[in-house]
Amino acid sequence: MGASGAWAAQALAAAAPAVFWSDRVDGPDARPPLVGSRSADLTIVGGGFTGLWAAICALEAEPGVDVVVLEGARCGFGASSRNGGFCDASLTHGLLNGLAHWPDEIDTLVKLGRENLDAIETAVATSGIDADFHRAAEVGVATEEWHLDELREGLDAHRAAGDQVELLDGEQMRARVHSPTYLGGLVRSNDLALVDPARLCWGLRDHAETLGATVHEGAPVIGVDGDRAGPLTVRTSQGAVRTDRVVVATNAYPGPIRRPRRYVIPVYDHVLVTEPLDAEQRRAVGWRERDGLGDVSNQFHYYRLTADDRILWGGYDATYHFGNGVADRHDQRDETHLALARHFFETFPQLEGLRFSHRWGGPIATSTRFTVTWGTAHRDRLAWVAGYTGLGVGASRFGARVALDLVRGHSTELTELAMVRRKPVPFPPEPLRWPAVQLTRRAIQRADARQGRRGPWLRLLDRFGVGFDS
Repeated sequence: MGASGAWAAQALAAAAPAVFWSDRVDGPDARPPLVGSRSADLTIVGGGFTGLWAAICALEAEPGVDVVVLEGARCGFGASSRNGGFCDASLTHGLLNGLAHWPDEIDTLVKLGRENLDAIETAVATSGIDADFHRAAEVGVATEEWHLDELREGLDAHRAAGDQVELLDGEQMRARVHSPTYLGGLVRSNDLALVDPARLCWGLRDHAETLGATVHEGAPVIGVDGDRAGPLTVRTSQGAVRTDRVVVATNAYPGPIRRPRRYVIPVYDHVLVTEPLDAEQRRAVGWRERDGLGDVSNQFHYYRLTADDRILWGGYDATYHFGNGVADRHDQRDETHLALARHFFETFPQLEGLRFSHRWGGPIATSTRFTVTWGTAHRDRLAWVAGYTGLGVGASRFGARVALDLVRGHSTELTELAMVRRKPVPFPPEPLRWPAVQLTRRAIQRADARQGRRGPWLRLLDRFGVGFDS
């Protein structure tokens, strides 16, 4: 084990196996589970970002409508609190992915994404949500020579889309954030906000309740039943809701219907957070602009400063467990956390001696096109939405609005998008799914080791618009 590996092991030794954002004594009180039977106009399954935005948007559109939110654990338990707090305007997992899949609609998708981010910012401000929501630049960092080519190739596309972008050489990038590994960077000054995701989720829960929603936590849904004419019945272990419409927003977690499992799979992302940097350590890294950073590899890291000057460092190694496996035991993965810690000290060797305070993991839902997808069931009285692939902090509000339009039977600008009308290529069923994902992961690793050159397997997937990402 090299010097960075030795520091990594020591730095991880006392890290709490808990999510930094929600590991607080001042978190909100739990809402009671559903006990007994009741009725509702709209029942939402899942109390993460998508479910809460669905409740808020439904009540804003139809004040007085009876909305019930059923959350199996606590609101924000899943990916909504386990992420890095990057709230991106992109609805398409980045501009270039959007151009690859929907070139004829990209202008509309970019416009809708920016309007969506503006609406989130307005909602946070007007409802008084204290979630450290603030606009920030996003910097794509080059740490290999081939990364510079990737950044240059995207410049014209970003400018055509109205992005405020600037290409930095190595000296300029290292002056902005001090790392000996940096060879350049692309600064995008619009279309990103940073946020405390747990506090955002808790604030959205409170806002939904203020508008009139009823939220039940500790209420896992075990089934949805209904005949051709009457209302649907959403069943929990202790109660049931007879309801006209249902939105299922469980994302990576198993929900009460099976159809989403064809199109999305849960992959585990892992994250570290350091202790707060002292004044000398802050000077050693620079980072005065407090940008959100990410490197350009297929297996990429994302990182940012928190409000109290910790560094959040995540990404790189996306792991899939056989049979769409989701379980608490997957949250902690020593091999991945150690690799992340080693990469951290390779990037910031001047911070040797700094310790990590938190380490965690959790499942995110991804589709073969890296973006959210939708579907309906029960004669279109139920809509489901899933598959944000790591960009759900922002795109979840858009996903919720589309799901509401679908379940109301409304034909809108959103429902007419090809992105909504056409589903992604489905993943193969098990037992083929697991080896296909592993083959793709290995091909991605080889591509990064070969200056980004994609081998025959990745080129084949590209032809069919299929992908897998870290």
